[in-house]
Amino acid sequence: AFQKSFVMAQPLPELTSLPSPPNDGITSLQYLPSSSSSSSLSSLLASTSWDGALRIHDTIAKSHMVTQTMDSGPLLSMAVVGSPSTNGSGGESNVVYTGGIDGSIKRFDIAASTVSLIGRHSPDVDKNDLLAGKKKVAVSCLSSIDSNLIASAGWDKKFYVWDVRCCQSSNAAAKNKGAVVMIDLPGKAFSMDASLDGTKVVVATSGRRNCFFDIRQPQQLVKENDNDGEESCTAKLLLERESSLKYQTRCVKFFPDSKGIAMGSIEGRVGIEYLDDIGISSGKKKYAFKCHRVNDTIYPVNNIAFHPIYGTFATGGADGTVVTWDGNNKKKLSSIAKCPTSISCLAFNHDGTQLAIASSYTYEEGERDHPREEIYVRDVLESEVRPKAKK
Repeated sequence: AFQKSFVMAQPLPELTSLPSPPNDGITSLQYLPSSSSSSSLSSLLASTSWDGALRIHDTIAKSHMVTQTMDSGPLLSMAVVGSPSTNGSGGESNVVYTGGIDGSIKRFDIAASTVSLIGRHSPDVDKNDLLAGKKKVAVSCLSSIDSNLIASAGWDKKFYVWDVRCCQSSNAAAKNKGAVVMIDLPGKAFSMDASLDGTKVVVATSGRRNCFFDIRQPQQLVKENDNDGEESCTAKLLLERESSLKYQTRCVKFFPDSKGIAMGSIEGRVGIEYLDDIGISSGKKKYAFKCHRVNDTIYPVNNIAFHPIYGTFATGGADGTVVTWDGNNKKKLSSIAKCPTSISCLAFNHDGTQLAIASSYTYEEGERDHPREEIYVRDVLESEVRPKAKK
């Protein structure tokens, strides 16, 4: 018992800032998929920013590796994919997809250091209208369905699924040949997530609407310029419903078992909803809880990240704190970080032993002086993420 109390009194892991952080608001953080042949990949962290650049850091060496300007204007979203190697080495060729304010989805091949266009949201919109701000086509959300399929959603109230195999030439990409699905949304897309098995996508839009899509993938592959071939993917709207939270949604994530979603709102609250309406039985009732509040000040919940082993989750708030929660048992686990400004993004690494945190002002108080952008990494203690035993 004495030793146990001594262990619990050990100092908590410290935040370590990574060098050469973004110069403007940080919009996404994701660890690159680990490869069986190269364990170092699991330590690589990609980020996007309003400064228009994609960055990659090594979180073990604490070093900056790549800054790649994507020529899309500010980058609002990102998806990372580990695809089978084409060089016969048996490893993974990692690629990162970015969504720009100009409506473009682009692909960055890390090994080749090349950028290519996948397609565009609302490609027929006049560029002058874009520049004047009359039309909003930003790709605000990207999710990887599998190594060939990328889902996107935007400010143009559109949901797309892209088959990247159909975008091998610049001509095909320019003609949006890769867009195998396009569905209208009820509002601007604010957040999106794909289930781990790649069969479901949820999009949270303006007007507090949540849209659930079913993704189906036929076995036959699409060949470029083969208009007679079967589509590589179909999607249908399973359910559109109002959020259980009374204020605008900032973030939405599937539970790892895909039986429910966790949502964060601008009103310092997290909602847990289940998917019995679309035939996914949970036997549980929805609920919500308050968080990221300091006295009478209520802060938005900007991001949610699920732990890959335990299924607990962390929330990042505009109060600058990161807190972990056990959603199944309705318990707060730990307050694990306090940063100089808003937490805009969170990401666990693949075994949940490290958490990446973007400290980046999210303008909830309008234009004002604020601390500079930082990307922190922090080791995670098992006690901070392990579910609490039921009493």
